[in-house]
Amino acid sequence: MKDLVLAEKPSVAREIARVLGCREKQKSYLEGPKYIVTWALGHLVGLAEPEDYDHKYATWALEDLPILPDRMKLKVLRETGGQFKAVQHLMKRQDVGELIIATDAAREGELLARWIIQMAQWKKPFRRLWISSQTDKAIKEGFASLKPGREFDRLYESARCRAEADWMVGLNVTRALTTKFGAPLSAGRVQTPTLGMVMDREKEILNFRSQEFDTVTADFGNFQAQWRSKSGDGRIFDKTQSAALAKKLEGRNGTLTKVQKSEKSEPHPLAYDLTELQRDANRRFGFSAKQTSSVLQRLYEQHKLVTYPRTDSRYLTADMTGTLKERLDSVAIGPYASLARPLLRRPLNITKRIVDDSKVSDHHAIIPTEQTVLLNELNAEERKLYDLIVRRFISLFYPPARFDAVAVTVTVDGETFTAKGSTVKDAGWREVYGGDLSLSEEDEAGEGGEAADGRGITLPELRQGEQVTIRRCLLKGGRTQPPGRYNEASLLTQMEKHGLGTPATRADIIEKLVSSDTIERQGNQLHPTGKGKQLIELVSPQLRTPDLTARWESELERIARGQGKPEPFLQGIRGMAKELVAEVKNSGAEYKPHNVSNSHCPQCGTRLLEKKSKRGKLLICPADDCGYTRAGEKRLSNRRCPQCHKKMELKEGKAGMYVQCLGCGITETMDKDSKHMNKREQQKLVQQYSKPESLGTSLGDLLKAAMEKQGDK
Repeated sequence: MKDLVLAEKPSVAREIARVLGCREKQKSYLEGPKYIVTWALGHLVGLAEPEDYDHKYATWALEDLPILPDRMKLKVLRETGGQFKAVQHLMKRQDVGELIIATDAAREGELLARWIIQMAQWKKPFRRLWISSQTDKAIKEGFASLKPGREFDRLYESARCRAEADWMVGLNVTRALTTKFGAPLSAGRVQTPTLGMVMDREKEILNFRSQEFDTVTADFGNFQAQWRSKSGDGRIFDKTQSAALAKKLEGRNGTLTKVQKSEKSEPHPLAYDLTELQRDANRRFGFSAKQTSSVLQRLYEQHKLVTYPRTDSRYLTADMTGTLKERLDSVAIGPYASLARPLLRRPLNITKRIVDDSKVSDHHAIIPTEQTVLLNELNAEERKLYDLIVRRFISLFYPPARFDAVAVTVTVDGETFTAKGSTVKDAGWREVYGGDLSLSEEDEAGEGGEAADGRGITLPELRQGEQVTIRRCLLKGGRTQPPGRYNEASLLTQMEKHGLGTPATRADIIEKLVSSDTIERQGNQLHPTGKGKQLIELVSPQLRTPDLTARWESELERIARGQGKPEPFLQGIRGMAKELVAEVKNSGAEYKPHNVSNSHCPQCGTRLLEKKSKRGKLLICPADDCGYTRAGEKRLSNRRCPQCHKKMELKEGKAGMYVQCLGCGITETMDKDSKHMNKREQQKLVQQYSKPESLGTSLGDLLKAAMEKQGDK
C-alpha cells in the first residue's frame, strides 16, 4: 500500500516528491515506490454560492436578503475542477491506504485540505505533516514524525467557522449595499473596520486647526538648551510672550541645577514575524505588504532560505537551539561573514528574548534556514528582504547596545532650560546595522528618535552647580502638525493592534481596499477615495470599528483551543447578519458615484465612470444592460521626446511620476519638485550620448538607460 501526500501547490509537491524519491511524473501527481504526491491549486473546494441553493439568487435582489442556509454546502471550484477530479481519483485508488496532509501548516491550509477530504468522501486514515521550512532536512524530519490528523480537528473547526461567518456577513451586507444604492459596494468584518481607521484618520486631519508657535533655545557657548514651561512643553503660542522672554534672558547668568548621567542598555529587537517584516520593508524600501508577502514566499518556497512566512510569533522554540549555529554558518558569507563568524567561535547567548515556547503558537519567528545561500541567484527584491531577515537573525546573538545618557537642567532667572545628549559605549547589536543609532522599532514608527532621547547629540563635560551665561537666545517658529496619514507600515501596526485579519491576510485586505477603489495610494500614503468616504457612512456602525473582529478572533481562538463550540458562534453570526441587512434596507441615505466623467456612453448615453486599472484609467458604462468600456484619455505632458519631438505621455509608477514617448519608447524620470527633468541635465545627456563612440546603439536606448540611471541616484 502507498501513502497519498496532498501538498498545497505544485512547486511544494515537486520538492516533497524529490525528497521522498517519487520520480515517475504524471500530469497531476508524482509517484514513487512508497508515496504518491499530488497537489491542490490553493482552494479546490469552496463554500457554495447563493445560486447553488436556489437559482433565483443568481440575480441580486434586496428582497431576497438575508440568505442564510440552514447548513452550508461545499462545491468544487470551476477553475480548478480538473485538479480536484485528479486528486479524487487518486484517493479512490485501491493501493492507497493513507493520506498525508502536507498543505501549509496553518488555519487556511488545514481548511482547504479538510474540504477536499470531505468533498472527495475520503474515509481512510490521515496524518498531518507540520513543518516550518521547505529544506530537505525539514521535510525528512517532518515525515519521520507525522502527527495524527485528528489532532487538528479543532483548528479546522475554527477555520470553518471563520469562512462561514465571513460568507454570511460579507455576502449579505455586500449584496444589500449594492442593490440598495445601485453601485458595487463591498463590506466585510475585516475590510470595513480597516477602511474605518483610514477614514477616522482623514477626519482628524480635516478637523485639525494648525497653530503657530515659537521655541526658545539658549546658546551657552559650548552647548545649547531649550526652554521648557512648568508643564514640560517647549512651545509658546504667544509671539509677544516668546519675544519678551528671549529679550529678558539674553546675557543673563544661570546655574546647572541638575546634571544626570546614566548608562542605558538597549536590547536587540525581536525576530521578525510577518507583520513586522512587512512594516520594515515598507519603511525601508517602500514595499507594499502584498509585495513583501510575495517576495518572502519565493525565499521560502523556491530558494528555501527562510522559514515559514505567515507567522505571528517573534520567538523561537527550545527544540531549535541546536540548529542555530548551523543557520549562522549558512549565512556567514559575503557582507555577513564578519558579523556571523565571531559568533560561531563561542557559545551563543540564548535568552528568553530569543527562545520562549510559551509565546509561539503555530509557527516560530521568520529566520534563515540551514540552506547554503548563493546571493547572486536572488533578484534585487529578494536580496533586500533576505538582508533584513539575516541581519535581524544575527543581531539576536549580539549584546545590548550601551550608551551614556546625559540630561541637563539649567535655571536662569526662574526659567528652566533642558538639554539631552549621549555617548556610545558599546554599539552591541547595532554593529550588525553599521552602528546606526537612529535605528529602532519605536523610532521608525514616525515619532521619537534623536529629538526624544538625545541619541547622536554629544554634550561637553558639565558639572552640577556650574555657572553659565546665555550668549544669545534663538527664536524658532513652527506650526502644530496634524496626525500623518497612514502608510502601509502604520496601517499594518493598527490592524495587528486591533486584531484585524491574520499575518497571512492583512496584505490582501489592503489590496482589496485599493482594488475596490475605496482607498488609494498617493506616494507612500493611503488616502480614502470619494467612494470609501461614502461607503463608511452607509455601513452599520458595528462594522466600522475593530471591536467586532476582535470578538470574532477571540472566539475563533477559543474554538481552536477546544474552549469554545462552533454552533453557538455561528448562531450568533446568523442573528448579526439579519440585523445588518435590516439596517441597510431601512436606511434613508443616498450614494452618489464619485468618479463620474464628462464623457457619455456612445451606446446608451449614460455618463461613463472612471476606474483605475493596472493599464491606466478605464471609462466604464454603469448601466446594467450595457457593459461598454474603453481606455481613458491619455495625460500628455509639456515635455517633448528628444528624438521625435512629440509630446510625451505622463505616467505614474512605483518610483513616482515619469514621462514616456509612445512612439520611440524613450522614458524619462521626473524631477520630484519641478515635475520635469532639469533641462541642463537633459542637454548634457543628449550631447554625451551623441558622441561618435556611442554609434552602434540607438540614441533612444542610450537615452533611456541614462534617464533610468539618473532616476536611481
